[in-house]
Amino acid sequence: MDTLSLILDDIRLKGAVFRQYALAPQWSMRLETPGLSSFHIVTGGQAWLRREAEAPLLLQSGDLVLLPRGIDHRVQDDPDSGTPPRDMLPDLDAPTDELIRIGEGAVGCTLLSGYFRFEVELARPLMAALPQLLHLRTLAASPPVWLRAGLEFIADEFSRPRPARQAIVNRIADILLMEFLRHHVESLPEGSGNWLLALRDQALSAALSAMHREPQRAWTVPELADLACLSRSAFAERFTQVLGQPPLAYLTEHRMRLAAWQLRSGSQPVARIAEASGYASETAFSQAFKRAYGSSPSAWRRERQG
Repeated sequence: MDTLSLILDDIRLKGAVFRQYALAPQWSMRLETPGLSSFHIVTGGQAWLRREAEAPLLLQSGDLVLLPRGIDHRVQDDPDSGTPPRDMLPDLDAPTDELIRIGEGAVGCTLLSGYFRFEVELARPLMAALPQLLHLRTLAASPPVWLRAGLEFIADEFSRPRPARQAIVNRIADILLMEFLRHHVESLPEGSGNWLLALRDQALSAALSAMHREPQRAWTVPELADLACLSRSAFAERFTQVLGQPPLAYLTEHRMRLAAWQLRSGSQPVARIAEASGYASETAFSQAFKRAYGSSPSAWRRERQG
Protein backbone atom coordinates (compact mmCIF):
# COMPACT_ATOMS: atom_id res chain seq x y z
CA MET A 1 0.00 0.00 0.00
CA ASP A 2 1.35 3.47 -0.85
CA THR A 3 2.23 5.94 1.89
CA LEU A 4 -0.68 8.35 1.42
CA SER A 5 -3.11 5.42 1.60
CA LEU A 6 -1.51 4.27 4.86
CA ILE A 7 -1.70 7.79 6.31
CA LEU A 8 -5.35 8.09 5.30
CA ASP A 9 -6.05 4.69 6.87
CA ASP A 10 -4.37 5.90 10.06
CA ILE A 11 -6.65 8.93 10.45
CA ARG A 12 -9.77 6.70 10.43
CA LEU A 13 -11.98 8.54 7.93
CA LYS A 14 -15.62 8.11 8.93
CA GLY A 15 -17.47 9.91 6.17
CA ALA A 16 -18.97 13.38 6.22
CA VAL A 17 -21.66 15.26 8.09
CA PHE A 18 -23.41 17.45 5.54
CA ARG A 19 -26.57 19.36 4.59
CA GLN A 20 -27.91 20.65 1.32
CA TYR A 21 -28.99 24.30 1.19
CA ALA A 22 -31.16 26.28 -1.23
CA LEU A 23 -30.46 29.96 -0.60
CA ALA A 24 -32.31 33.11 -1.63
CA PRO A 25 -31.02 36.65 -0.86
CA GLN A 26 -30.16 37.92 1.67
CA TRP A 27 -28.27 35.13 3.40
CA SER A 28 -25.13 34.53 5.44
CA MET A 29 -23.94 31.38 7.21
CA ARG A 30 -21.10 30.66 9.62
CA LEU A 31 -19.21 27.43 10.24
CA GLU A 32 -16.35 26.47 12.55
CA THR A 33 -15.26 22.86 13.14
CA PRO A 34 -11.97 23.02 15.06
CA GLY A 35 -9.64 20.19 14.03
CA LEU A 36 -12.11 18.72 11.54
CA SER A 37 -12.03 19.69 7.87
CA SER A 38 -15.08 21.65 6.74
CA PHE A 39 -16.10 21.94 3.11
CA HIS A 40 -18.52 23.62 0.71
CA ILE A 41 -19.51 22.44 -2.74
CA VAL A 42 -21.36 25.01 -4.83
CA THR A 43 -23.90 22.95 -6.77
CA GLY A 44 -25.56 25.98 -8.35
CA GLY A 45 -25.13 29.76 -8.52
CA GLN A 46 -22.36 31.44 -6.58
CA ALA A 47 -21.33 32.43 -3.05
CA TRP A 48 -18.62 34.39 -1.26
CA LEU A 49 -16.39 32.93 1.41
CA ARG A 50 -15.11 35.27 4.12
CA ARG A 51 -12.28 34.61 6.59
CA GLU A 52 -10.84 36.98 9.17
CA ALA A 53 -8.09 39.20 7.73
CA GLU A 54 -8.44 37.62 4.28
CA ALA A 55 -9.90 38.97 1.04
CA PRO A 56 -13.33 37.59 0.09
CA LEU A 57 -13.21 34.53 -2.16
CA LEU A 58 -15.75 34.00 -4.94
CA LEU A 59 -17.10 30.46 -5.17
CA GLN A 60 -18.88 29.53 -8.39
CA SER A 61 -21.00 26.63 -9.53
CA GLY A 62 -19.00 23.40 -9.40
CA ASP A 63 -16.34 24.77 -7.04
CA LEU A 64 -15.12 22.74 -4.11
CA VAL A 65 -13.49 24.46 -1.15
CA LEU A 66 -11.88 22.68 1.79
CA LEU A 67 -10.79 24.25 5.09
CA PRO A 68 -8.55 21.47 6.48
CA ARG A 69 -8.48 22.67 10.09
CA GLY A 70 -12.08 23.91 10.21
CA ILE A 71 -11.27 27.56 10.93
CA ASP A 72 -14.09 30.02 11.57
CA HIS A 73 -15.53 31.36 8.29
CA ARG A 74 -18.69 32.57 6.60
CA VAL A 75 -20.35 31.88 3.27
CA GLN A 76 -22.78 34.51 2.04
CA ASP A 77 -24.48 35.96 -1.03
CA ASP A 78 -22.61 39.27 -0.91
CA PRO A 79 -18.99 39.83 0.16
CA ASP A 80 -20.05 42.85 2.24
CA SER A 81 -23.28 41.38 3.59
CA GLY A 82 -24.50 42.73 6.91
CA THR A 83 -26.97 39.86 7.37
CA PRO A 84 -26.50 38.13 10.74
CA PRO A 85 -24.91 34.74 9.96
CA ARG A 86 -26.78 31.51 10.60
CA ASP A 87 -24.76 28.95 12.57
CA MET A 88 -24.58 25.81 10.41
CA LEU A 89 -23.62 23.37 13.19
CA PRO A 90 -27.19 22.86 14.50
CA ASP A 91 -28.25 22.08 10.93
CA LEU A 92 -25.44 19.57 10.55
CA ASP A 93 -26.22 17.93 13.89
CA ALA A 94 -29.91 17.47 13.04
CA PRO A 95 -30.91 13.82 12.41
CA THR A 96 -32.14 14.44 8.85
CA ASP A 97 -30.73 15.13 5.42
CA GLU A 98 -33.66 17.15 4.09
CA LEU A 99 -32.97 20.24 1.98
CA ILE A 100 -32.82 23.47 3.99
CA ARG A 101 -34.37 26.51 2.31
CA ILE A 102 -33.30 29.96 3.50
CA GLY A 103 -34.61 33.33 2.34
CA GLU A 104 -37.54 34.47 0.23
CA GLY A 105 -37.87 34.56 -3.52
CA ALA A 106 -35.80 32.93 -6.21
CA VAL A 107 -32.96 30.64 -5.14
CA GLY A 108 -29.62 32.16 -6.10
CA CYS A 109 -27.28 29.50 -4.74
CA THR A 110 -27.35 25.84 -3.78
CA LEU A 111 -24.68 24.41 -1.50
CA LEU A 112 -23.65 21.08 -0.10
CA SER A 113 -21.81 21.96 3.12
CA GLY A 114 -20.45 20.08 6.09
CA TYR A 115 -17.36 18.56 7.63
CA PHE A 116 -15.36 15.35 7.46
CA ARG A 117 -15.14 13.04 10.44
CA PHE A 118 -11.78 11.51 11.39
CA GLU A 119 -9.53 11.08 14.41
CA VAL A 120 -8.26 14.62 15.03
CA GLU A 121 -5.09 13.66 16.91
CA LEU A 122 -4.04 11.07 14.32
CA ALA A 123 -4.72 13.54 11.51
CA ARG A 124 -2.92 16.47 13.13
CA PRO A 125 0.40 16.26 11.19
CA LEU A 126 -1.40 15.85 7.87
CA MET A 127 -3.82 18.72 8.46
CA ALA A 128 -1.07 20.99 9.84
CA ALA A 129 0.85 20.50 6.58
CA LEU A 130 -2.06 21.79 4.51
CA PRO A 131 -2.88 25.47 3.92
CA GLN A 132 -5.84 27.06 5.70
CA LEU A 133 -7.89 26.77 2.54
CA LEU A 134 -7.84 24.62 -0.60
CA HIS A 135 -9.97 25.71 -3.56
CA LEU A 136 -10.67 23.82 -6.75
CA ARG A 137 -12.28 25.91 -9.48
CA THR A 138 -14.25 24.40 -12.33
CA LEU A 139 -15.25 27.42 -14.45
CA ALA A 140 -11.77 28.78 -15.14
CA ALA A 141 -10.47 25.44 -16.42
CA SER A 142 -11.55 21.91 -17.13
CA PRO A 143 -12.19 20.26 -13.73
CA PRO A 144 -10.40 17.04 -12.81
CA VAL A 145 -12.31 13.94 -13.87
CA TRP A 146 -12.71 12.84 -10.25
CA LEU A 147 -14.32 16.16 -9.28
CA ARG A 148 -16.70 16.22 -12.22
CA ALA A 149 -17.73 12.59 -11.66
CA GLY A 150 -18.12 13.11 -7.91
CA LEU A 151 -20.31 16.20 -8.32
CA GLU A 152 -22.46 14.44 -10.92
CA PHE A 153 -22.88 11.45 -8.60
CA ILE A 154 -23.85 13.70 -5.68
CA ALA A 155 -26.32 15.66 -7.84
CA ASP A 156 -27.93 12.40 -8.92
CA GLU A 157 -28.23 11.19 -5.32
CA PHE A 158 -29.99 14.40 -4.29
CA SER A 159 -32.25 14.53 -7.33
CA ARG A 160 -34.85 12.28 -5.67
CA PRO A 161 -35.38 10.42 -2.39
CA ARG A 162 -33.53 7.11 -2.44
CA PRO A 163 -32.60 4.52 0.19
CA ALA A 164 -29.03 4.52 1.54
CA ARG A 165 -28.39 8.07 0.29
CA GLN A 166 -26.53 9.10 3.44
CA ALA A 167 -24.22 6.07 3.27
CA ILE A 168 -23.52 6.55 -0.43
CA VAL A 169 -22.80 10.28 -0.17
CA ASN A 170 -20.52 9.53 2.81
CA ARG A 171 -18.43 7.24 0.61
CA ILE A 172 -18.34 9.79 -2.20
CA ALA A 173 -17.32 12.52 0.26
CA ASP A 174 -14.44 10.38 1.53
CA ILE A 175 -13.29 9.82 -2.04
CA LEU A 176 -13.49 13.54 -2.79
CA LEU A 177 -11.35 14.31 0.27
CA MET A 178 -8.76 11.69 -0.67
CA GLU A 179 -8.65 12.93 -4.26
CA PHE A 180 -8.36 16.52 -3.06
CA LEU A 181 -5.39 15.61 -0.85
CA ARG A 182 -3.74 13.62 -3.64
CA HIS A 183 -4.23 16.55 -6.02
CA HIS A 184 -2.59 18.89 -3.48
CA VAL A 185 0.39 16.58 -2.92
CA GLU A 186 0.92 16.23 -6.67
CA SER A 187 0.80 19.99 -7.18
CA LEU A 188 3.30 20.93 -4.44
CA PRO A 189 6.34 22.73 -5.89
CA GLU A 190 9.76 21.29 -5.15
CA GLY A 191 11.54 23.06 -2.33
CA SER A 192 8.30 24.27 -0.73
CA GLY A 193 9.40 23.06 2.71
CA ASN A 194 6.31 20.86 3.11
CA TRP A 195 6.80 17.36 4.53
CA LEU A 196 4.10 16.07 2.18
CA LEU A 197 6.78 16.23 -0.51
CA ALA A 198 8.17 13.09 1.13
CA LEU A 199 5.19 11.21 -0.34
CA ARG A 200 6.60 11.95 -3.80
CA ASP A 201 10.14 10.95 -2.83
CA GLN A 202 10.55 7.25 -3.58
CA ALA A 203 13.24 6.77 -0.95
CA LEU A 204 11.50 8.62 1.89
CA SER A 205 8.11 7.21 0.94
CA ALA A 206 9.45 3.66 1.32
CA ALA A 207 10.65 4.42 4.85
CA LEU A 208 7.44 6.22 5.82
CA SER A 209 5.35 3.33 4.51
CA ALA A 210 7.31 0.89 6.66
CA MET A 211 6.87 3.00 9.82
CA HIS A 212 3.15 3.47 9.26
CA ARG A 213 2.61 -0.18 8.31
CA GLU A 214 4.50 -1.56 11.35
CA PRO A 215 4.80 1.19 13.97
CA GLN A 216 5.41 -1.38 16.71
CA ARG A 217 8.56 -2.71 15.08
CA ALA A 218 11.89 -1.71 16.61
CA TRP A 219 13.05 0.12 13.51
CA THR A 220 16.63 1.33 13.28
CA VAL A 221 18.00 4.03 11.02
CA PRO A 222 20.15 1.50 9.08
CA GLU A 223 17.06 -0.67 8.42
CA LEU A 224 15.07 2.31 7.18
CA ALA A 225 18.01 3.49 5.10
CA ASP A 226 18.17 0.05 3.44
CA LEU A 227 14.48 0.33 2.51
CA ALA A 228 15.19 3.78 1.07
CA CYS A 229 18.21 2.40 -0.84
CA LEU A 230 20.39 5.14 0.67
CA SER A 231 23.37 5.21 2.97
CA ARG A 232 22.55 5.76 6.62
CA SER A 233 23.89 9.31 6.63
CA ALA A 234 22.26 10.29 3.32
CA PHE A 235 18.91 8.88 4.44
CA ALA A 236 18.98 10.57 7.86
CA GLU A 237 19.96 13.89 6.31
CA ARG A 238 17.29 13.78 3.60
CA PHE A 239 14.59 12.64 6.02
CA THR A 240 15.40 15.40 8.52
CA GLN A 241 15.59 18.05 5.82
CA VAL A 242 12.20 17.19 4.27
CA LEU A 243 10.20 16.17 7.34
CA GLY A 244 11.81 18.54 9.82
CA GLN A 245 12.83 15.87 12.33
CA PRO A 246 15.01 12.72 12.45
CA PRO A 247 13.43 9.39 11.43
CA LEU A 248 13.15 7.88 14.91
CA ALA A 249 11.72 11.10 16.34
CA TYR A 250 9.01 10.94 13.66
CA LEU A 251 8.36 7.30 14.54
CA THR A 252 8.07 8.09 18.26
CA GLU A 253 5.55 10.88 17.63
CA HIS A 254 3.50 8.61 15.39
CA ARG A 255 3.51 5.86 18.02
CA MET A 256 2.39 8.32 20.71
CA ARG A 257 -0.51 9.56 18.55
CA LEU A 258 -1.64 5.98 17.97
CA ALA A 259 -1.34 5.23 21.68
CA ALA A 260 -3.35 8.34 22.61
CA TRP A 261 -6.11 7.24 20.23
CA GLN A 262 -6.14 3.73 21.72
CA LEU A 263 -6.24 5.10 25.26
CA ARG A 264 -9.15 7.43 24.50
CA SER A 265 -11.25 5.14 22.33
CA GLY A 266 -10.79 1.73 23.96
CA SER A 267 -10.29 -0.16 27.18
CA GLN A 268 -7.12 -2.11 26.45
CA PRO A 269 -4.68 -2.31 29.36
CA VAL A 270 -1.82 0.17 29.23
CA ALA A 271 0.65 -2.72 29.07
CA ARG A 272 -0.94 -4.00 25.87
CA ILE A 273 -0.94 -0.54 24.30
CA ALA A 274 2.72 -0.19 25.27
CA GLU A 275 3.51 -3.46 23.47
CA ALA A 276 1.51 -2.42 20.40
CA SER A 277 3.45 0.86 20.40
CA GLY A 278 6.78 -0.93 20.19
CA TYR A 279 7.88 -0.65 23.83
CA ALA A 280 9.36 -3.58 25.69
CA SER A 281 8.17 -2.29 29.07
CA GLU A 282 5.20 -0.35 30.35
CA THR A 283 7.57 1.93 32.25
CA ALA A 284 9.47 2.99 29.13
CA PHE A 285 6.19 3.58 27.31
CA SER A 286 4.76 5.64 30.17
CA GLN A 287 7.85 7.84 30.26
CA ALA A 288 7.68 8.45 26.50
CA PHE A 289 3.96 9.18 26.68
CA LYS A 290 4.39 11.64 29.55
CA ARG A 291 7.09 13.49 27.60
CA ALA A 292 4.67 13.81 24.67
CA TYR A 293 1.40 14.57 26.49
CA GLY A 294 2.40 15.84 29.92
CA SER A 295 0.69 13.11 31.95
CA SER A 296 0.85 9.37 32.41
CA PRO A 297 -1.18 7.14 30.07
CA SER A 298 -3.62 6.18 32.85
CA ALA A 299 -4.18 9.80 33.94
CA TRP A 300 -4.56 10.93 30.32
CA ARG A 301 -7.16 8.19 29.72
CA ARG A 302 -9.15 9.18 32.81
CA GLU A 303 -9.19 12.84 31.72
CA ARG A 304 -10.37 11.99 28.19
CA GLN A 305 -12.90 9.32 29.07
CA GLY A 306 -14.37 11.25 32.00
